[in-house]
Amino acid sequence: MLDEAIESLPEILKRDLHDNLCVCNQVPKIKVIEAIVLGADTREKVCAQTYASDGNGCCKLQIKYLLEHFNAQRKPD
Repeated sequence: MLDEAIESLPEILKRDLHDNLCVCNQVPKIKVIEAIVLGADTREKVCAQTYASDGNGCCKLQIKYLLEHFNAQRKPD
């Protein structure tokens, strides 16, 4: 499931999957993606599961883009 989700990402969002997306709390991008794939459909839910964006919030924009991508895929046609 996670591999399929990663494959569906635009190339720019596939970069640096194992690097910290949230530097403040040392949360790798792959952990944020995993939380979203498992149902975290808002930034608050991602934060609750991973602590990403709980610091100064410099990662909020990347989380927003990831959420937009995956939430668009969840919407029924």
